[in-house]
Amino acid sequence: MELVILNGGWRALEITRAAVMFSAGFLRFSMTIFGFNTDVKLADVVYHVQSEARQNDLLLQTLVFVKGQCIGKQAFSYAHEISHPGFSTEAMHELLKTQHKAVIDAIQQGQMNSVLGSGADVQDVGGSGLSLQWKLAIPADDAPDLPISFQVLDSGKPASGAEIVVRGVIASDGVELARGVADASGTAALLISLTEDVLNRGAVMVQATRNGKSVTRKLRVKR
Repeated sequence: MELVILNGGWRALEITRAAVMFSAGFLRFSMTIFGFNTDVKLADVVYHVQSEARQNDLLLQTLVFVKGQCIGKQAFSYAHEISHPGFSTEAMHELLKTQHKAVIDAIQQGQMNSVLGSGADVQDVGGSGLSLQWKLAIPADDAPDLPISFQVLDSGKPASGAEIVVRGVIASDGVELARGVADASGTAALLISLTEDVLNRGAVMVQATRNGKSVTRKLRVKR
């Protein structure tokens, strides 16, 4: 369903989580889709706001389009949230709903640029400014390790001294695969052991911490 917000009024917000039903008299199948799509008209411009949960990457992403062209986006990681016993798909839905509404409110108030960017500066949901990004190198086919360069930023500035730890994707495993400290540019080059478990799961968890702040992201890997 496409919703239109006119004259700055918040009328409704509806998730495209509706069940998609296939029925031919004998077949009924329901699939839940986590996402929101809302049109916001401000002056003569219609902004299409699209939010979705990228569950493979544990990211909540919001994009804004004008006439089909993406003009900005934001993404937050909920990788840390899944370690909490009470976290659920319903909780994820509420986080996405809040994020979607915040972008809509910013557009209506003429402050869109304050919440949107390239989407590369990924913080935790409810984070305090620390963000984590990376650049992968391509290892040889038989290489036992994966070389990756991580960069940690604090409110957009290099987070010198940030500690970066790479662990197995299942937190309860407690397997540490790599550890390093960011230099003056906020960068640390690490080698991640391509263990059988890492390759089978196809991902690792990366956490950066500095001065009581933290950010956690899921990194998908493959040989």
